[in-house]
Amino acid sequence: MRCPWCDFEGPLRPLHAHLAVSHPEQVRFEDRSGGDRQVYAVACPICGAGYEQTIKPRHAPDFVDEYRREIRLVAFDMLLNHLVGEHEPHAGAGPNPPES
Repeated sequence: MRCPWCDFEGPLRPLHAHLAVSHPEQVRFEDRSGGDRQVYAVACPICGAGYEQTIKPRHAPDFVDEYRREIRLVAFDMLLNHLVGEHEPHAGAGPNPPES
């Protein structure tokens, strides 16, 4: 599979690691409800579909800072599942995959 943001190409596991190291900015962290709730989100660069998940509020305030890398890995895992499930055979083909 190809990375949807650059020319990296490889199997899913190396691609997953590549996303976390080379494109961490693609996972957004946002405060909601006046700062009482935090979410992480990632959008598909091919179709724009988004995945968003609330970070459990029971965690300590510094939880996101401490586990930001691991949270990104979960977000990229969801993105890869979407790419494989929704965009094969063009998974990772970039924002404008060729017409079938």
